[in-house]
Amino acid sequence: MGWENLTSVSEFFLLGLSKQPEQQEVLFGLFLSMYLVTMMGNFLIILAIITDAQLHTPMYFFLANLSLADSCFVSTTVPKMLANIWTQNQVISYAGCLSQLYFFMLFVMLEACLLVVMAYDRYVAICHPLHYIVVMRPELCVLLVSASWIMNALHSLLHTLLMNSLSFCANHEIPHFFYDINPFLSLSCTDPFINELVIFTIGGLVGLVCVLCLTISYAYIFSTILKIPSVQGKRKAFSTCSSHLSVVSLFFGTSFCVYFSPPSTRSAETDTVASVMYTVVTPMLNPFIYSLRNRDINSSLRKLIRGKVTFPTITVTLVTWIPTHSVFDTGLPMSVKPPS
Repeated sequence: MGWENLTSVSEFFLLGLSKQPEQQEVLFGLFLSMYLVTMMGNFLIILAIITDAQLHTPMYFFLANLSLADSCFVSTTVPKMLANIWTQNQVISYAGCLSQLYFFMLFVMLEACLLVVMAYDRYVAICHPLHYIVVMRPELCVLLVSASWIMNALHSLLHTLLMNSLSFCANHEIPHFFYDINPFLSLSCTDPFINELVIFTIGGLVGLVCVLCLTISYAYIFSTILKIPSVQGKRKAFSTCSSHLSVVSLFFGTSFCVYFSPPSTRSAETDTVASVMYTVVTPMLNPFIYSLRNRDINSSLRKLIRGKVTFPTITVTLVTWIPTHSVFDTGLPMSVKPPS
C-alpha cells in the first residue's frame, strides 16, 4: 500500500466489553467493585508487611512488590474503561494508547518475573533450608526485584517504540477494553512483521524462561516434599507454596491463552474474556489467595484493623529483615537459627 493512502491517526475507539446500552451500568458497577476490592486488598497486604516486623522476610518482601505490581497493573486498564462507560465516550488518544501499552507491558511482565523470583525463594526455603539465610540475603533480594523492574522497563519501551513506527488508516476501532498489542496490530496499514517477530521471539523467550524456571523450581520442591517422612510435615511444606502455585496457574494459564494460542482457535470475544481474567480477576484474587491460609498475614491484618501497629521507616522495612522463624515456616522437620 502506498504511503499516500496512510493517514496520521490522533485517536482510536475502545469498543469495550459490550455494545449493549442496558449492560453498561452493570459492567460499570461490577468492574468498579472489582477495582476497589483489588486496590484495598493489595494496599492492606503492603501495609501489613511494612508495619509488622515479623513479616520482614524475603518471602513477604517479594509479596509486597507483587501487590504493588498488581495495583499498578490493574490501574493501567480499569480506570480508563470505567471512564469510557461513565462518559459514554470510547475515544482514547494515540498518545494515551502508547502510554497504556508501555505501562501494561511493564507491569504484566513484572508480575511474571516476580512470580518466578518467589518460586526461587520457595525452592531455597524448602530444598536448602540450612542455607536460606545465607542465600536469600537482603542484597540479592533487592537485586532480583530491581533487575525485574529495569529489564521490563526496557522491554516495554522496545514494544512501544516499535508500535509507534506503524501507520494506520481507515479503521480506528479497537475491539477491546484496553490498548493491547494483538488487536492493535490488526489495524495497521503497514507490515507489522517486525512487531510480530519481536513479540514471538523476545516475548516468547521471556515467557519460556519464566515457565522453565517455575517448572524446575517446583520439580525440586515437590521432590523434596515427597521425602519428608511425616504427613503433617508434607502438608505444612506444601502449604507454603500452594498459594503461589495457584496464582501462577491462574496468571500464566490465562495470559498464554491470549498471546500464544493458535490463531484458528482465537476470537475477539475469547481474547477479551481471557484478558479480563489475568488483568482484573487475578490481581483481585491475589490478596485473598495469599492471606486466607497465611496465619502471619491474618495476624498482621487483625493488628492493622485494631490499630495495634507501628509505622517504621519504609526504606528500612522494605530492604532489611530479621530472620527469626524456623526455616520461615516451611514445615520441614529441622530448625535453623541465624548465626550469632
